[in-house]
Amino acid sequence: MSETPDPEVVELATKIFDLARQGDAEALAAYVDAGVPANLTNDRGDTLVMLAAYHGHAEAVAKLLERGADVDRANDRGQTPLAGAVFKGEEGVIRALLAGGADPEAGTPSAVDTARMFAKADLLELFGAQ
Repeated sequence: MSETPDPEVVELATKIFDLARQGDAEALAAYVDAGVPANLTNDRGDTLVMLAAYHGHAEAVAKLLERGADVDRANDRGQTPLAGAVFKGEEGVIRALLAGGADPEAGTPSAVDTARMFAKADLLELFGAQ
């Protein structure tokens, strides 16, 4: 049985995903504090943390992690927020994710694999990988 989603719910979810992309840390925190799931995902399996990380918003990432978001939750393609941050070269986000307990070996490709692909020796050192 397939139900049509409530248009108001879809509109709210779209707004919250946009807040993650824009890095509005305070608004995201307020929505999660009000009951929005910290691990809310879109139709591609991207979480709020993934979207904030990919768009370079370390403060938003930190606020979501403080509220219980899963730091290593992979999207439907097996990508983690940390691997996305490595791909985008977002050092502040990488550090926020690591501080939140991110596993550099999680996902496909992992953050370590991504750092190797792009010859990011400094990140490999940070991850304790060679």
